[in-house]
Amino acid sequence: MTVQRLLIIGGVAGGASAAARARRLSEKAEIIVFERGPFVSFANCGLPYHVGGEIPARDDLLLQTPASLKARFNLDVRVENEVLAIDRAARKVRVRDLSNGREYEESYDALILAPGAAPLRPPIPGIDRQGHFVVRNIPDVDAIQTWLRPGVAERAVVVGGGYIGLEMAEQLRRRQLHVTVVEALPQVMAPLDPEMAAWLHLELQANGVDLRLNDPVAAFEPPREGENARASVVVLRSGARLPADVVILGLGVKPETALARSAGLEIGPKGGIRVNEHLQTSDPVIYAVGDAIEVRDWVTGAPALIPLAGPANRQGRLAADHIFGLPARYDGTLGTAVLRLFRLTAGCTGANEKSLKQAGMPHQALHLHPGSHAGYYPGAQPLAMKILFDPVNGRLLGAQVVGVDGVDKRLDVLATALKARLTVDDLAELELAYAPPFGSAKDPVNLAGMAAQNVRRGLVSLAQWSEVLQFNPAETFLLDVRSPEECARGMIPGAVNIPLPQLRRRLGELPQDRPIIVHCQSGQRSYFACRLLMQNGFKVRNLTGSYRTWDAAMRGGAART
Repeated sequence: MTVQRLLIIGGVAGGASAAARARRLSEKAEIIVFERGPFVSFANCGLPYHVGGEIPARDDLLLQTPASLKARFNLDVRVENEVLAIDRAARKVRVRDLSNGREYEESYDALILAPGAAPLRPPIPGIDRQGHFVVRNIPDVDAIQTWLRPGVAERAVVVGGGYIGLEMAEQLRRRQLHVTVVEALPQVMAPLDPEMAAWLHLELQANGVDLRLNDPVAAFEPPREGENARASVVVLRSGARLPADVVILGLGVKPETALARSAGLEIGPKGGIRVNEHLQTSDPVIYAVGDAIEVRDWVTGAPALIPLAGPANRQGRLAADHIFGLPARYDGTLGTAVLRLFRLTAGCTGANEKSLKQAGMPHQALHLHPGSHAGYYPGAQPLAMKILFDPVNGRLLGAQVVGVDGVDKRLDVLATALKARLTVDDLAELELAYAPPFGSAKDPVNLAGMAAQNVRRGLVSLAQWSEVLQFNPAETFLLDVRSPEECARGMIPGAVNIPLPQLRRRLGELPQDRPIIVHCQSGQRSYFACRLLMQNGFKVRNLTGSYRTWDAAMRGGAART
């Protein structure tokens, strides 16, 4: 296919990346980018931080302008120009210039769709009241900034506990507003498993955020007498009434597929534009990238909607490569993502336990709590790590990490391991950078691999935190091998404390007729105890993640999921 005219519908991540790559591959092609909004290339992931003042200058969000793209890449960028229809037979699009209402046509040899995804606005009564905002583009945050002028907003309600909702909650607290987060699900940040999301629940509460889980919004109402709410009163299914001076709607997004549907392009089962491995739609000269498309989950192989900036940028580049004759293949998305929430960083990559169960894939879950760097160097902080792996072949399937320091570093290593289809044996053998301020001689990633090796080699069997919820002392003996001082600060109900240094001489106190679940604070000492007990004929399992995981799950409400 010889491409002399390339049209791109949509800018930001996927569209702008495709345009710039296309120009680098072809100096002669005419490249036109249509963007219906006023900005073609902006940092949408930075929008919450501008609201909170961490990015003080609005212009810092503008990555490129039509003028800069024209000067650097000779691109014809037309903002406030909306593509109304695609005539596939004639290979033309019909466009409306929103500044004057004029309509015109442009022809193409190849077309890239990058329309993105639109914020969800379900038909909740009163959702369109004044003072309710989504966070998708610069005009959105301009409107929020205008509404939040000093002295007129004290209470905010954030509806939705996903990435945008949590980032906005953090930034509104930074502006000293009283913030409530309302989430219809029993947990925030759905890509995390419940016991890992529990750490975020605790962090929100520790920073003064009122967290309402498993309680969806029923209506947005005007204030009654005695209720002071500049925006609306958020009424929950439970009947709770939350007066709000500003409401942030972070209910998720849906792919923008109207243009593709009207052109007769195939839509996938998840509601996104269906594309092949080359990012071609059902029309081979029309490509689609970014939040509007349906991708293949890298681990499960299932269709998925994963609206993230990193994949969108890569997809834009690959689409341009394929159009101009370079080998290009998009094999799927890992869903690697990271979030800062006050002091904590939380992230995930690959599959979570929920998706693996849904896909019917065998898996083993393992928790551990290594230090962010060498314990003898000041400032080390514990990480909460969870890895999921195939118990038969040891292939890594997913990972989640939460902590104060060193989370993104480990997450990126684990994402790379997933992409390379490495096993837990490979994790144990990775040679990673070490110096006391940065890590340990056995990095947390190495330790995760080594712990998983022990499971696969039969050196230890695992029990999960959720099993302890149904603990029956008549059927199972729960052994706590921590020190008495640690136990004084909290114990799992029904556990019996025998400190690890005393265990060998107190074996007679343990039952031979019941399985034993052993735990310590984080899992290492209880592993030592398991090896001791197994070699003395006891039926024993290690509580993976031990007391630290169980305690966070209980205090953070994971048991309700």
